Parts: sequence; structure tokens; C-alpha cells
Amino acid sequence: MHKIWFERALPPEHAHLLAGEAEAIGPASATPDNPLAVVAEADAIIASARIRYDGALMDRAPRLRVIARTGVGYDNVTVADATSRGIAACYTPDAPTIATSEHAIALLLATVKHLKRSNQSMLRGEKSDYMNEFTGMELYQHRLGLVGLGRIGGRVAQMAKALGMTVAAYDPFVTPARAAELGVELVSTLEALLATSDVVSLHVPMGPQTKHMMNTQRFAQMKPGAYLVNAARGGLVDESALFTALESGRLAGAGLDVFEPEPPSPDHPLLARGDVIATPHVGGATAEGRRRVWEGAIAQVLQVLRGERPPHLLNSEVWDNRRK
Repeated sequence: MHKIWFERALPPEHAHLLAGEAEAIGPASATPDNPLAVVAEADAIIASARIRYDGALMDRAPRLRVIARTGVGYDNVTVADATSRGIAACYTPDAPTIATSEHAIALLLATVKHLKRSNQSMLRGEKSDYMNEFTGMELYQHRLGLVGLGRIGGRVAQMAKALGMTVAAYDPFVTPARAAELGVELVSTLEALLATSDVVSLHVPMGPQTKHMMNTQRFAQMKPGAYLVNAARGGLVDESALFTALESGRLAGAGLDVFEPEPPSPDHPLLARGDVIATPHVGGATAEGRRRVWEGAIAQVLQVLRGERPPHLLNSEVWDNRRK
């Protein structure tokens, strides 16, 4: 029977997904001194986001044939290292789409409506002229700028349009036809998108080209009084530059589900701000989303172990080489 090493414990309600073809090993046997206990026995790994899966780790598992990432982001998996070792790398890009896009809209609404400030004021027992002092923004006929128009960005666009927003996007990998299908204006430069958007929402993967893409220069290009939403990856944003943009009044607020690193320290300066809504990277953590993640990752691992090509393979050359 094959052995699958799980970074996070497999919930009992999903144990049936192994279908008698494999057994789960992993975190239950881990210790602080040896978090990768028994990984050497693994034929497959179900990877979360807390560990870096590079060549050094892969070399500790000589039987390893496949790594499946539970989510749309795979920046913690060194795909080139997997490829050079003949290890298939997969991910589950569709699993968190609905949950994460809904969470992005929730952050957007909470941020522009100043919900945190209102809640804090009530907790402090303040007697304020709420009608004049807590004036949020209506989304109707305001402009949402999406940085990235993939699975999640596209769904956010649909929900924002249902709220009466106009939606634009910057994504050099999306065709005009796809943007037109979504009713989204495709903008040719990031600068143009930032300068004209009342809310900017990030939906791009983390990588060398996107690291701190939102920095001092980019915040200066944003429309004065605009809002930022990030439910993608914390590393997309230079957090000190964001703090400065909020402190100066250049930006009116931010909704953040992700930080760099995670979890952020409880005394992180952004967490204390009344104009920042923050959640602990739970955008995809719905019951439905988790079920799709486990089902998608485990199904692909079992496919590889059976000799079947998985649907979301990141390094197709590994599969092609197996067939030579």
C-alpha cells in the first residue's frame, strides 16, 4: 500500500478518499525536533503552505513520486527541483475559487463601510455623531480595479458588477475576448489601473516578478482616498509602504487576508489600525472549500500513483519523460 505524507492532518471525514489504496502518515508522528518524521517513507506528499518543499526536502524522501499542493498557490514548492528528480507536482486551482472570491468581496465591503471603526467605537462606548463621522463609501458606480483576472479575479468581477460597480483589470495574460465576456475593461498598464480605481484588489500569484509589486511607488500612483484589498499573497505588498500610505491619508483603508510572514505578530502596526480589516489567511477556509481541496489533492496523488496523468500537473515534462 502506498504511503502519503500529510503536512496537515487529514480530517477523519475525508479519510475515505484514500479508498484503500494508500495510508496517511505524517504530522501525528512529528516532533518539534523532527517535524518531517517519517517523510522518508512517503510515496506522495500532500503539501500545505507552511513548509518549503525544495530539493533538500525531496531528497529526504527517496520514494517520492508526487507532491500535491492544497490550494491555488504553489510558491512554496520548488517545481524545478521536483522536475529534476522526476517528481510530479500538482495543485488544486479550482478548489478555493468560490471561497476566496467571496472573502475578497467581504473584505472590500467591510473596508469601504468602515466596519472596524464603527465596531471599535461601540465597544469603547463612544457617543458620536455617527451619520457624519462614520461615512462609508457606496460601491454602486464606483470603480474596482483588479490586478489579475484569473479564476478568482474573474469571479470577484462578476460579484462586483452585481453590486453595481464598474470593473477594470490589468492582466497581460488575459485576452480581450475573455475580459469582454466578463464585462470587464482591460487596461494596458498597472499605472493606469491604479490611477483610476476606487478600490484595488490583488489576484496574482507570488513570484519574483510580483514580490512587493505594491510598494511606495505604486501606492503613490493610486487614486487618493482609494482602498486596497489583498486576499492573494502577503508578499505582494510592501507592508511598511502600505502603513505609510495609510498614515499619510493617501489610502483610505485596506482589507488584508494575507501577510508577510504569516502569522503576523500580534503587535504588527497594521493590525491596530482602525482603517485596516485583517483576517488570518482564511479566505479559502470554508467547509465547502476544504472539501474540494482535500478531494482534488488526494485524487491527483492517487492518479499519479496509479500511473494516470493528473489534471493539474505543473511540470508536464516529468510525465512526458515517464512515457519515453
